[in-house]
Amino acid sequence: MSKDERGRATRRGQPYLEEPEAKPFWANLQEHKLTQQRCSSCKKMFGFPPQALCPHCLALEFEWVPLSGKGKIYSHIAYHRAWIPSYQDKIPYNVSLVDLDEGGRLLSNVVDCPPEDVKIGMAVEVVYEDSPEYTLPKFRRIK
Repeated sequence: MSKDERGRATRRGQPYLEEPEAKPFWANLQEHKLTQQRCSSCKKMFGFPPQALCPHCLALEFEWVPLSGKGKIYSHIAYHRAWIPSYQDKIPYNVSLVDLDEGGRLLSNVVDCPPEDVKIGMAVEVVYEDSPEYTLPKFRRIK
């Protein structure tokens, strides 16, 4: 557990795992599989976060399809201040929007790369950050 500047214990935020539409997404991530919803009617990919209805045709039926985990940086920002105390030991860090090769855009971080080296259009691939309760999709630069 991290501590803030006054020595108080802080906890890192965690995703809400009980949302019905998102449960398969989180379960698949724990198996190190990045997946996305595809409409069974119009065959278009949903965006993130997971949803109950197709955003294109409003159909209720969809399937979870595996993704390659590859994409490109659409946008990013580097944080040099910990807005949340539990991130104090992580600064500087980046928050990036990743355009996935199959479609859709995911908000995440590029790891193993200094924030100043993250560039728009940079090719990335998914890596998984495991914790006891959940797994997060992170990205690393493809060299």
